[in-house]
Amino acid sequence: MKRALQILLPVIILAIAGGITLYMIVFQKEAPRRQFQAPAKEVVVRPVNRQSYEIVLHSQGSVQARTTSTLIPEVRGRIVAIGSSFQEGSFFEEGEVLIEIDKSDYETELIVADAAYAQADLRLAEEQARSAQAKRDWERLNPDTPAGRLTLREPQLKQAAAAVASAQARVNNAKRNLERTLIRAPFAGRVLTKNVDVGQYVSTGNQMARVFAVDLAEVRLPLTATQYSYLNLPAIYRGENPTLAEGPAVQLSLEVAGETYRWGGRVSRAEGAVDTRSRQLFVVAQIRNPYGRTANERPPLKIGSFVEAEIIGKTVDDVFVIPRSLLRENSYVLLVDKSDGRDILRRRPVSIAWETDDVAVISEGLEDGDLLCLTQVPLALEEYPVRSVLESTAIAAADEAAAAPERRGPPPTAGGGGGGAGGAAGALLAAFPADKPLPAELKAKLDEAMAAAESGDRSKMRPVMAEIREWAEANGVELPAGRGR
Repeated sequence: MKRALQILLPVIILAIAGGITLYMIVFQKEAPRRQFQAPAKEVVVRPVNRQSYEIVLHSQGSVQARTTSTLIPEVRGRIVAIGSSFQEGSFFEEGEVLIEIDKSDYETELIVADAAYAQADLRLAEEQARSAQAKRDWERLNPDTPAGRLTLREPQLKQAAAAVASAQARVNNAKRNLERTLIRAPFAGRVLTKNVDVGQYVSTGNQMARVFAVDLAEVRLPLTATQYSYLNLPAIYRGENPTLAEGPAVQLSLEVAGETYRWGGRVSRAEGAVDTRSRQLFVVAQIRNPYGRTANERPPLKIGSFVEAEIIGKTVDDVFVIPRSLLRENSYVLLVDKSDGRDILRRRPVSIAWETDDVAVISEGLEDGDLLCLTQVPLALEEYPVRSVLESTAIAAADEAAAAPERRGPPPTAGGGGGGAGGAAGALLAAFPADKPLPAELKAKLDEAMAAAESGDRSKMRPVMAEIREWAEANGVELPAGRGR
């Protein structure tokens, strides 16, 4: 019996333990699961509305003269004098004498031509007298018979008249050659290069100097096909040559010695061919009186200067203008949808009519009143829950947060504190205990938001404050009133 009890007792104990374990497994109650839901991210939104936008085209180019000429003598001879304005870089007026060639030979030619003309004129007078006498004699001797051409000396008279005309032409040519010994400026301009001086012998065809006009300067400005489509220039067809007296306005800028100067001009024409290498079309802007003195002592716009240009283009209507940084993947923007009673993010594809480094002009995809998300949300998914705050409200809250330290005085901080946005940051950091400091990532965001607030952009302040408040609540850190809320 004792032996049987020793054998059965362990078996009974194991059976009881197994039954209890099976009961606990079969009838156990599942522990309630706590659903963790991350707090909705706070974002700043701005309602968008249709508006008109004036497109400004940006380009650049080099200044060049509208007219450039080479001075070439039409007579040969030795240079005996040059004008005071005939120096490289000097200005001259239209008709001013720049170079004088020795005129002795041409004065002699004029005297000889005058003498030949006098002789020819004498012969013409004699022939006219002979012709008149021959006509009278024939009429007296043969009253009823017409006289022939030779009888009336008509060929001789015609030859004498031709000789007079030839002599007169030689006189005129001699006078022109004499006048050509004075090289005059063809227009008001400036000397670019000078190749001759006093005492040098020149022949017809020698290049004496290069000059350019100063009444107008031109700049060739390259534009892409898209840019050109927004320029108010009429299409030109065969048989048409319209003049653009009031073409699109152009503002040229040039930096000289650390200062930026500006000149106003107009687009005068577009070139007729597309550049085969760059696939761009050039338009030409003209600037009047580029070398004239102005009241603000602006330096002259010299030929060869490289300038930046802003061309006033067309005005597009019924478009939405948004910051360029909010355009994602160059195809969509983030909107906040409140249709179902809660704030969620939605991606909205848009069509871009125009864009610059700062703004994007949207022609399709948005409607009046849509709430555009201004906060950068990384990895934003469709229907991502958020808490939206109007931009005006965020700016007012940031102003209040920045002004609070000034009303209460500078808060004690490790760095000495201060007023304004810097004081608010110091007070907020001082509220965190040493064992639970603010994470470096949030501190960097706070510094960036404070810097933006001091420069006038307070749209980033409220989202950063919300993130800090969420982290503080999750870690049991109590923030002072007016700082973290």
